[in-house]
Amino acid sequence: MIQKKSVKRMLLAAAILSSGAVFSAQAAVLASVRPLGFIAAAIADGVMPTEVLLPDGASPHDFALRPSDIQRMRTADLVVWVGPEMEAFMTKSVAQLPPNRQVEIAALPAVKPMLIKGSDDDEHDHDHDDGDHHHGEYNMHVWLSPEIARETAIVIHNKLVQLVPQKKQQLDANLSHFEESLTKADKNLGSILQPVQGKGYFVFHDAYGYFEKHFGLSPLGHFTINPEIQPGAQRLHLIRTQLVEQKATCVFAEPQFRPAVITAVAQGTKVRMGTLDPLGSGIVLGADSYVNFLSQLTNQYLSCLK
Repeated sequence: MIQKKSVKRMLLAAAILSSGAVFSAQAAVLASVRPLGFIAAAIADGVMPTEVLLPDGASPHDFALRPSDIQRMRTADLVVWVGPEMEAFMTKSVAQLPPNRQVEIAALPAVKPMLIKGSDDDEHDHDHDDGDHHHGEYNMHVWLSPEIARETAIVIHNKLVQLVPQKKQQLDANLSHFEESLTKADKNLGSILQPVQGKGYFVFHDAYGYFEKHFGLSPLGHFTINPEIQPGAQRLHLIRTQLVEQKATCVFAEPQFRPAVITAVAQGTKVRMGTLDPLGSGIVLGADSYVNFLSQLTNQYLSCLK
């Protein structure tokens, strides 16, 4: 009798699994922000779905978790995030996950030496107590570094091989596809950006350091560190002076933040306005989405700087 029951149970489980109902609800890689989803989706392609925690248009700088988000973190097979300095709202929930079910990118031994210092040159503009402090001393927009993306992909691959060893062959193939296409894109984008390397510009928020350093671009500065906080008068005056003196070719806003302050500062100067999207909002998750994201960003720089 006992045996019959357990056979029945196994058959039922198999039926549910084959319908995909439980599998899709359970087995998934959950990335905090979209660009990390791009990297994860490349590795998990054909193995399990990748989901993104933050809805499009939301900023990791001021996000609040809903109970359903906490539930998604608990049921995910693997949670990928930068770390408490970027997604402070995830810290408590991730702490309850076993180490084999999460990847904290900023803490990876291979990534730590690659972190670049955040800039603290607008400290004096901040009356807000929390304005800057959760940003810590490093720039945490690590998904904009092709090198860090590569290291992240390797770690996601290793964790997924442990979780679903039967899919090792597919995961290996996905990782080498990712590495090859990244190497190719890197070369290609580097040569496309070469002609604009010396052109000065301002970005709205201090997010692009890794990309700029990697491709040798020449930012003159940023309006703010935390996009939730409007820049102070002193800073705006400084930027305006540089625009008037024609040191900058371009000023970049972002899709989530189109502050009137940028338009006001650029008014009456010859400076062009562009948009950079550090979260790749329109890009669909898939095997090549990270490379598409880098290409899109490259084109956004070019269209304004050229």
